[in-house]
Amino acid sequence: MTTTTVALEWRPACRLGAASPGGLALPAAQPTRSQLYAPRGVWLDGKRLVVCDSGNHRILIWHGVPAEDGAAADVVLGQATFEDEGPAAHGRGPENGLHLPTGVIVAEGKLLVADAWHHRILVWNTVPRTSDTPPDFCIGQPSLKDVERNRGRDSAAADTLYWPYGLAWIGGRLHVADTGNRRVLIWNGLPDRDAPATVVLGQGSMHEVDENRGGPVGPSSFRWPHAIAGTDEMLFVADAGNHRVLGWSGRPAVDRAADVVLGQKEFCSAWELPHQKQGPARLRFPYGLSLADDSLAVADTANNRVLFWQLPIEGSSASDAADVVGQPDFNACGENHWKAVAPETLCWPYGICLDGGSMAVADSGNNRVMLWQRGGE
Repeated sequence: MTTTTVALEWRPACRLGAASPGGLALPAAQPTRSQLYAPRGVWLDGKRLVVCDSGNHRILIWHGVPAEDGAAADVVLGQATFEDEGPAAHGRGPENGLHLPTGVIVAEGKLLVADAWHHRILVWNTVPRTSDTPPDFCIGQPSLKDVERNRGRDSAAADTLYWPYGLAWIGGRLHVADTGNRRVLIWNGLPDRDAPATVVLGQGSMHEVDENRGGPVGPSSFRWPHAIAGTDEMLFVADAGNHRVLGWSGRPAVDRAADVVLGQKEFCSAWELPHQKQGPARLRFPYGLSLADDSLAVADTANNRVLFWQLPIEGSSASDAADVVGQPDFNACGENHWKAVAPETLCWPYGICLDGGSMAVADSGNNRVMLWQRGGE
């Protein structure tokens, strides 16, 4: 078993948020334009950086990719000013506010945010350039004033959400990790208003919500689906609670079993190996996924690292990662290498986003977002 890093040679390029000199740095009581508190979701596309500043219940936008440590954001959403914090816009209401935003994408020019604890996806028809711009509509609730899980109903349905933590735009379809309902929902196209999903993965029907379908872990069940990435050829879902990533070939049109599992030796395993040598094929609470240039990046959150698999993946299980970021080798797993915070260390990375030779990592435990560059790019 190899224990050294290999081909991709990523290097830290820029830090946003806490400097953490010599140790962890807690945010100040009052937020600022350049401060982050437990960020979880990130989006990077060469034109902008968008961050779910989850602990401050807000979205920060940098128009243009930051190049200097500690660069101040241009736009704040979910709060009246850069100095405000708190769920539901500090009492102004859910029409203007967020409650633990965790996932973010830009699709077809629209900004979509998984407002997890308000049980909805917020949509801005254009990426805002002005702070405190309200969303145009939401998916998963009848209006921007409503925030009940599953719309206040006794059971789930095709138009309800419960803790949606992640989302992805793949091949003209919107995918949402409906974590509290233990399922992934898929819309054929990008809705222009609240609308029911077309496809469910991980449950036998739109009304079922049991963890692992009420039985043992298997190739068609989830415990905590949390992040999604893919292409027309392959769909990947980070099943964080089962310590694995599941992969489906093609574009699933109905609920069906996965074709690939990463992080476990077999589909019926959900084994965790805490605080021991991990190796290149083990995952612990993988909360983030991203894919670019035939490389799948997985935020192996509890192992404080990002693993990279080269695509296509051969075989259905136990594939080894090709590279690791955040640890000196494949066996290490400590928070900040069990030492002081440094540019190349990670502490509970949640969200990741690849953009060619660039990568953004929501280094949540260090209260920062790190931008990385691949060697030579």
